[in-house]
Amino acid sequence: MGKHILAIDQGTTSSRVVIFNQEGKIVSFHSKEFKQYFPKPGYVLHDPEEIWESVVFCLNKALSKAKITIDDIDAIGITNQRETTVIWDKLTSKPLHKAIVWQSSQTKEICDDLINRNYQDIFKKKTGLLINPYFSGTKIKWLLDNVKDARSLAKQNRLAFGTIDSWLIWKLSNGNYHITDYTNASRTLIYNIYTLEWDQELLDILDIPSSILPKVVSSSGINAYTDEIILGKRIPISGIAGDQQAALFGQTCFSPGDIKNTYGTGCFLLMNTGEEPKFSNKGLLTTIAWGIDGKIEYALEGSIFVAGSAIQWLRDGLEIITSASESEGLARKTKSNLGVYFVPAFVGLGTPYWEEDARGSFFGLTRGVTKNHIIRSALEAIAYQTKDVVELMQKEANIKLCDLKVDGGASQNNFLMEFQSDILNCNIYRPSISETTALGACYLAGIGIGLWNKNEIKDKWEIDMKFSPEMTENKRKELYHNWKRALRACVAFADKENY
Repeated sequence: MGKHILAIDQGTTSSRVVIFNQEGKIVSFHSKEFKQYFPKPGYVLHDPEEIWESVVFCLNKALSKAKITIDDIDAIGITNQRETTVIWDKLTSKPLHKAIVWQSSQTKEICDDLINRNYQDIFKKKTGLLINPYFSGTKIKWLLDNVKDARSLAKQNRLAFGTIDSWLIWKLSNGNYHITDYTNASRTLIYNIYTLEWDQELLDILDIPSSILPKVVSSSGINAYTDEIILGKRIPISGIAGDQQAALFGQTCFSPGDIKNTYGTGCFLLMNTGEEPKFSNKGLLTTIAWGIDGKIEYALEGSIFVAGSAIQWLRDGLEIITSASESEGLARKTKSNLGVYFVPAFVGLGTPYWEEDARGSFFGLTRGVTKNHIIRSALEAIAYQTKDVVELMQKEANIKLCDLKVDGGASQNNFLMEFQSDILNCNIYRPSISETTALGACYLAGIGIGLWNKNEIKDKWEIDMKFSPEMTENKRKELYHNWKRALRACVAFADKENY
């Protein structure tokens, strides 16, 4: 039957398993949403056991749909929501607490304290990141400080920390492997992306014991095996990458200057900068793109916290749509946004603002506004936020964006892609395989077992649709100017001291 790669794509709101054949084509896939927990304003939590159960469910469904068995799987690739933090007991394999999701702002006080103690520069210099609740380091500290007996268990060498990739590998291997890859490690705020090691100075500042940390391994290569007790077969886990780096790889952005944007729960714009890390003074992040065969490549990243999750909120929170796909048709029923602007800062603002206290806001509401204008403003907000990042990235990297590769669930919304092309004034390319994140994990796993090389993968990339700008420059400037006004008002509302 040829070789099959099973890609686990564990995301923020759902888990997906996609099975690919040796040509890199999708054989089958299955997805399952899982519960989101919001115990306090700004808090976002997941149950790690529910995540694991959703992955197993999707794995079995995908195998059944493909009409194959686990014996037909030659390798597994894993890609995951990044920064989301799990700590579990190594003896029982039970989490100490719900996972703190990357979106959660519950460690704001810890971050404020670190910034007030002037640690911002040292963290940025070593990790390429900003001190922000977004990253794993302060989440680890919060769990150790706030969960009963956590620190005493850590002293007994009972605890293991991991991002979701580590948690899944631990479960798949029946506790035989506690590892992560370069990309996920580079998002923790405690990994030195130049010396390629957990940084003891940063660990000391956060009071995190090194004994709980996973071993850091290559993004591609056989680094672990599943346990026969779990899956019934010993399968190599040969590809691991955080979801945004996996999407960059799946989009074959292998050359410096190549750029992609993923429209998922959040929105993430990454540019390959090659073996030379590039620094930003205005809020872009420096991160590891991947590490293969001992060679590290870097990327610049702009992180938008709320994108597709705003559409999910329209569905589940406001209940004005019944499905995400419905948003496109309803937005098209309007001739304009009628002056309505939505800043979806549910958990603060990411690049380039990094305003932790900002919250979601609507501006320009009048009696003529309908639910369709609300829906349209939410879609447009995704495109505006992307433009914010693109404008900064062009200045910081000294490049002019002509083309943008896109992926992620919301990239299937043609209204959004048309508006994105218009507001950026550039061509948008959507690939034929929309499961780009899973595809990246598949490619990394395939390279890891010697099935492909990067040149062969490059030849596999195919376009589904091209979107070209049609908006006038005056209209583009007017819309973007009004978006900036809305942003300033949103940030001003968050400033409790001066207003």
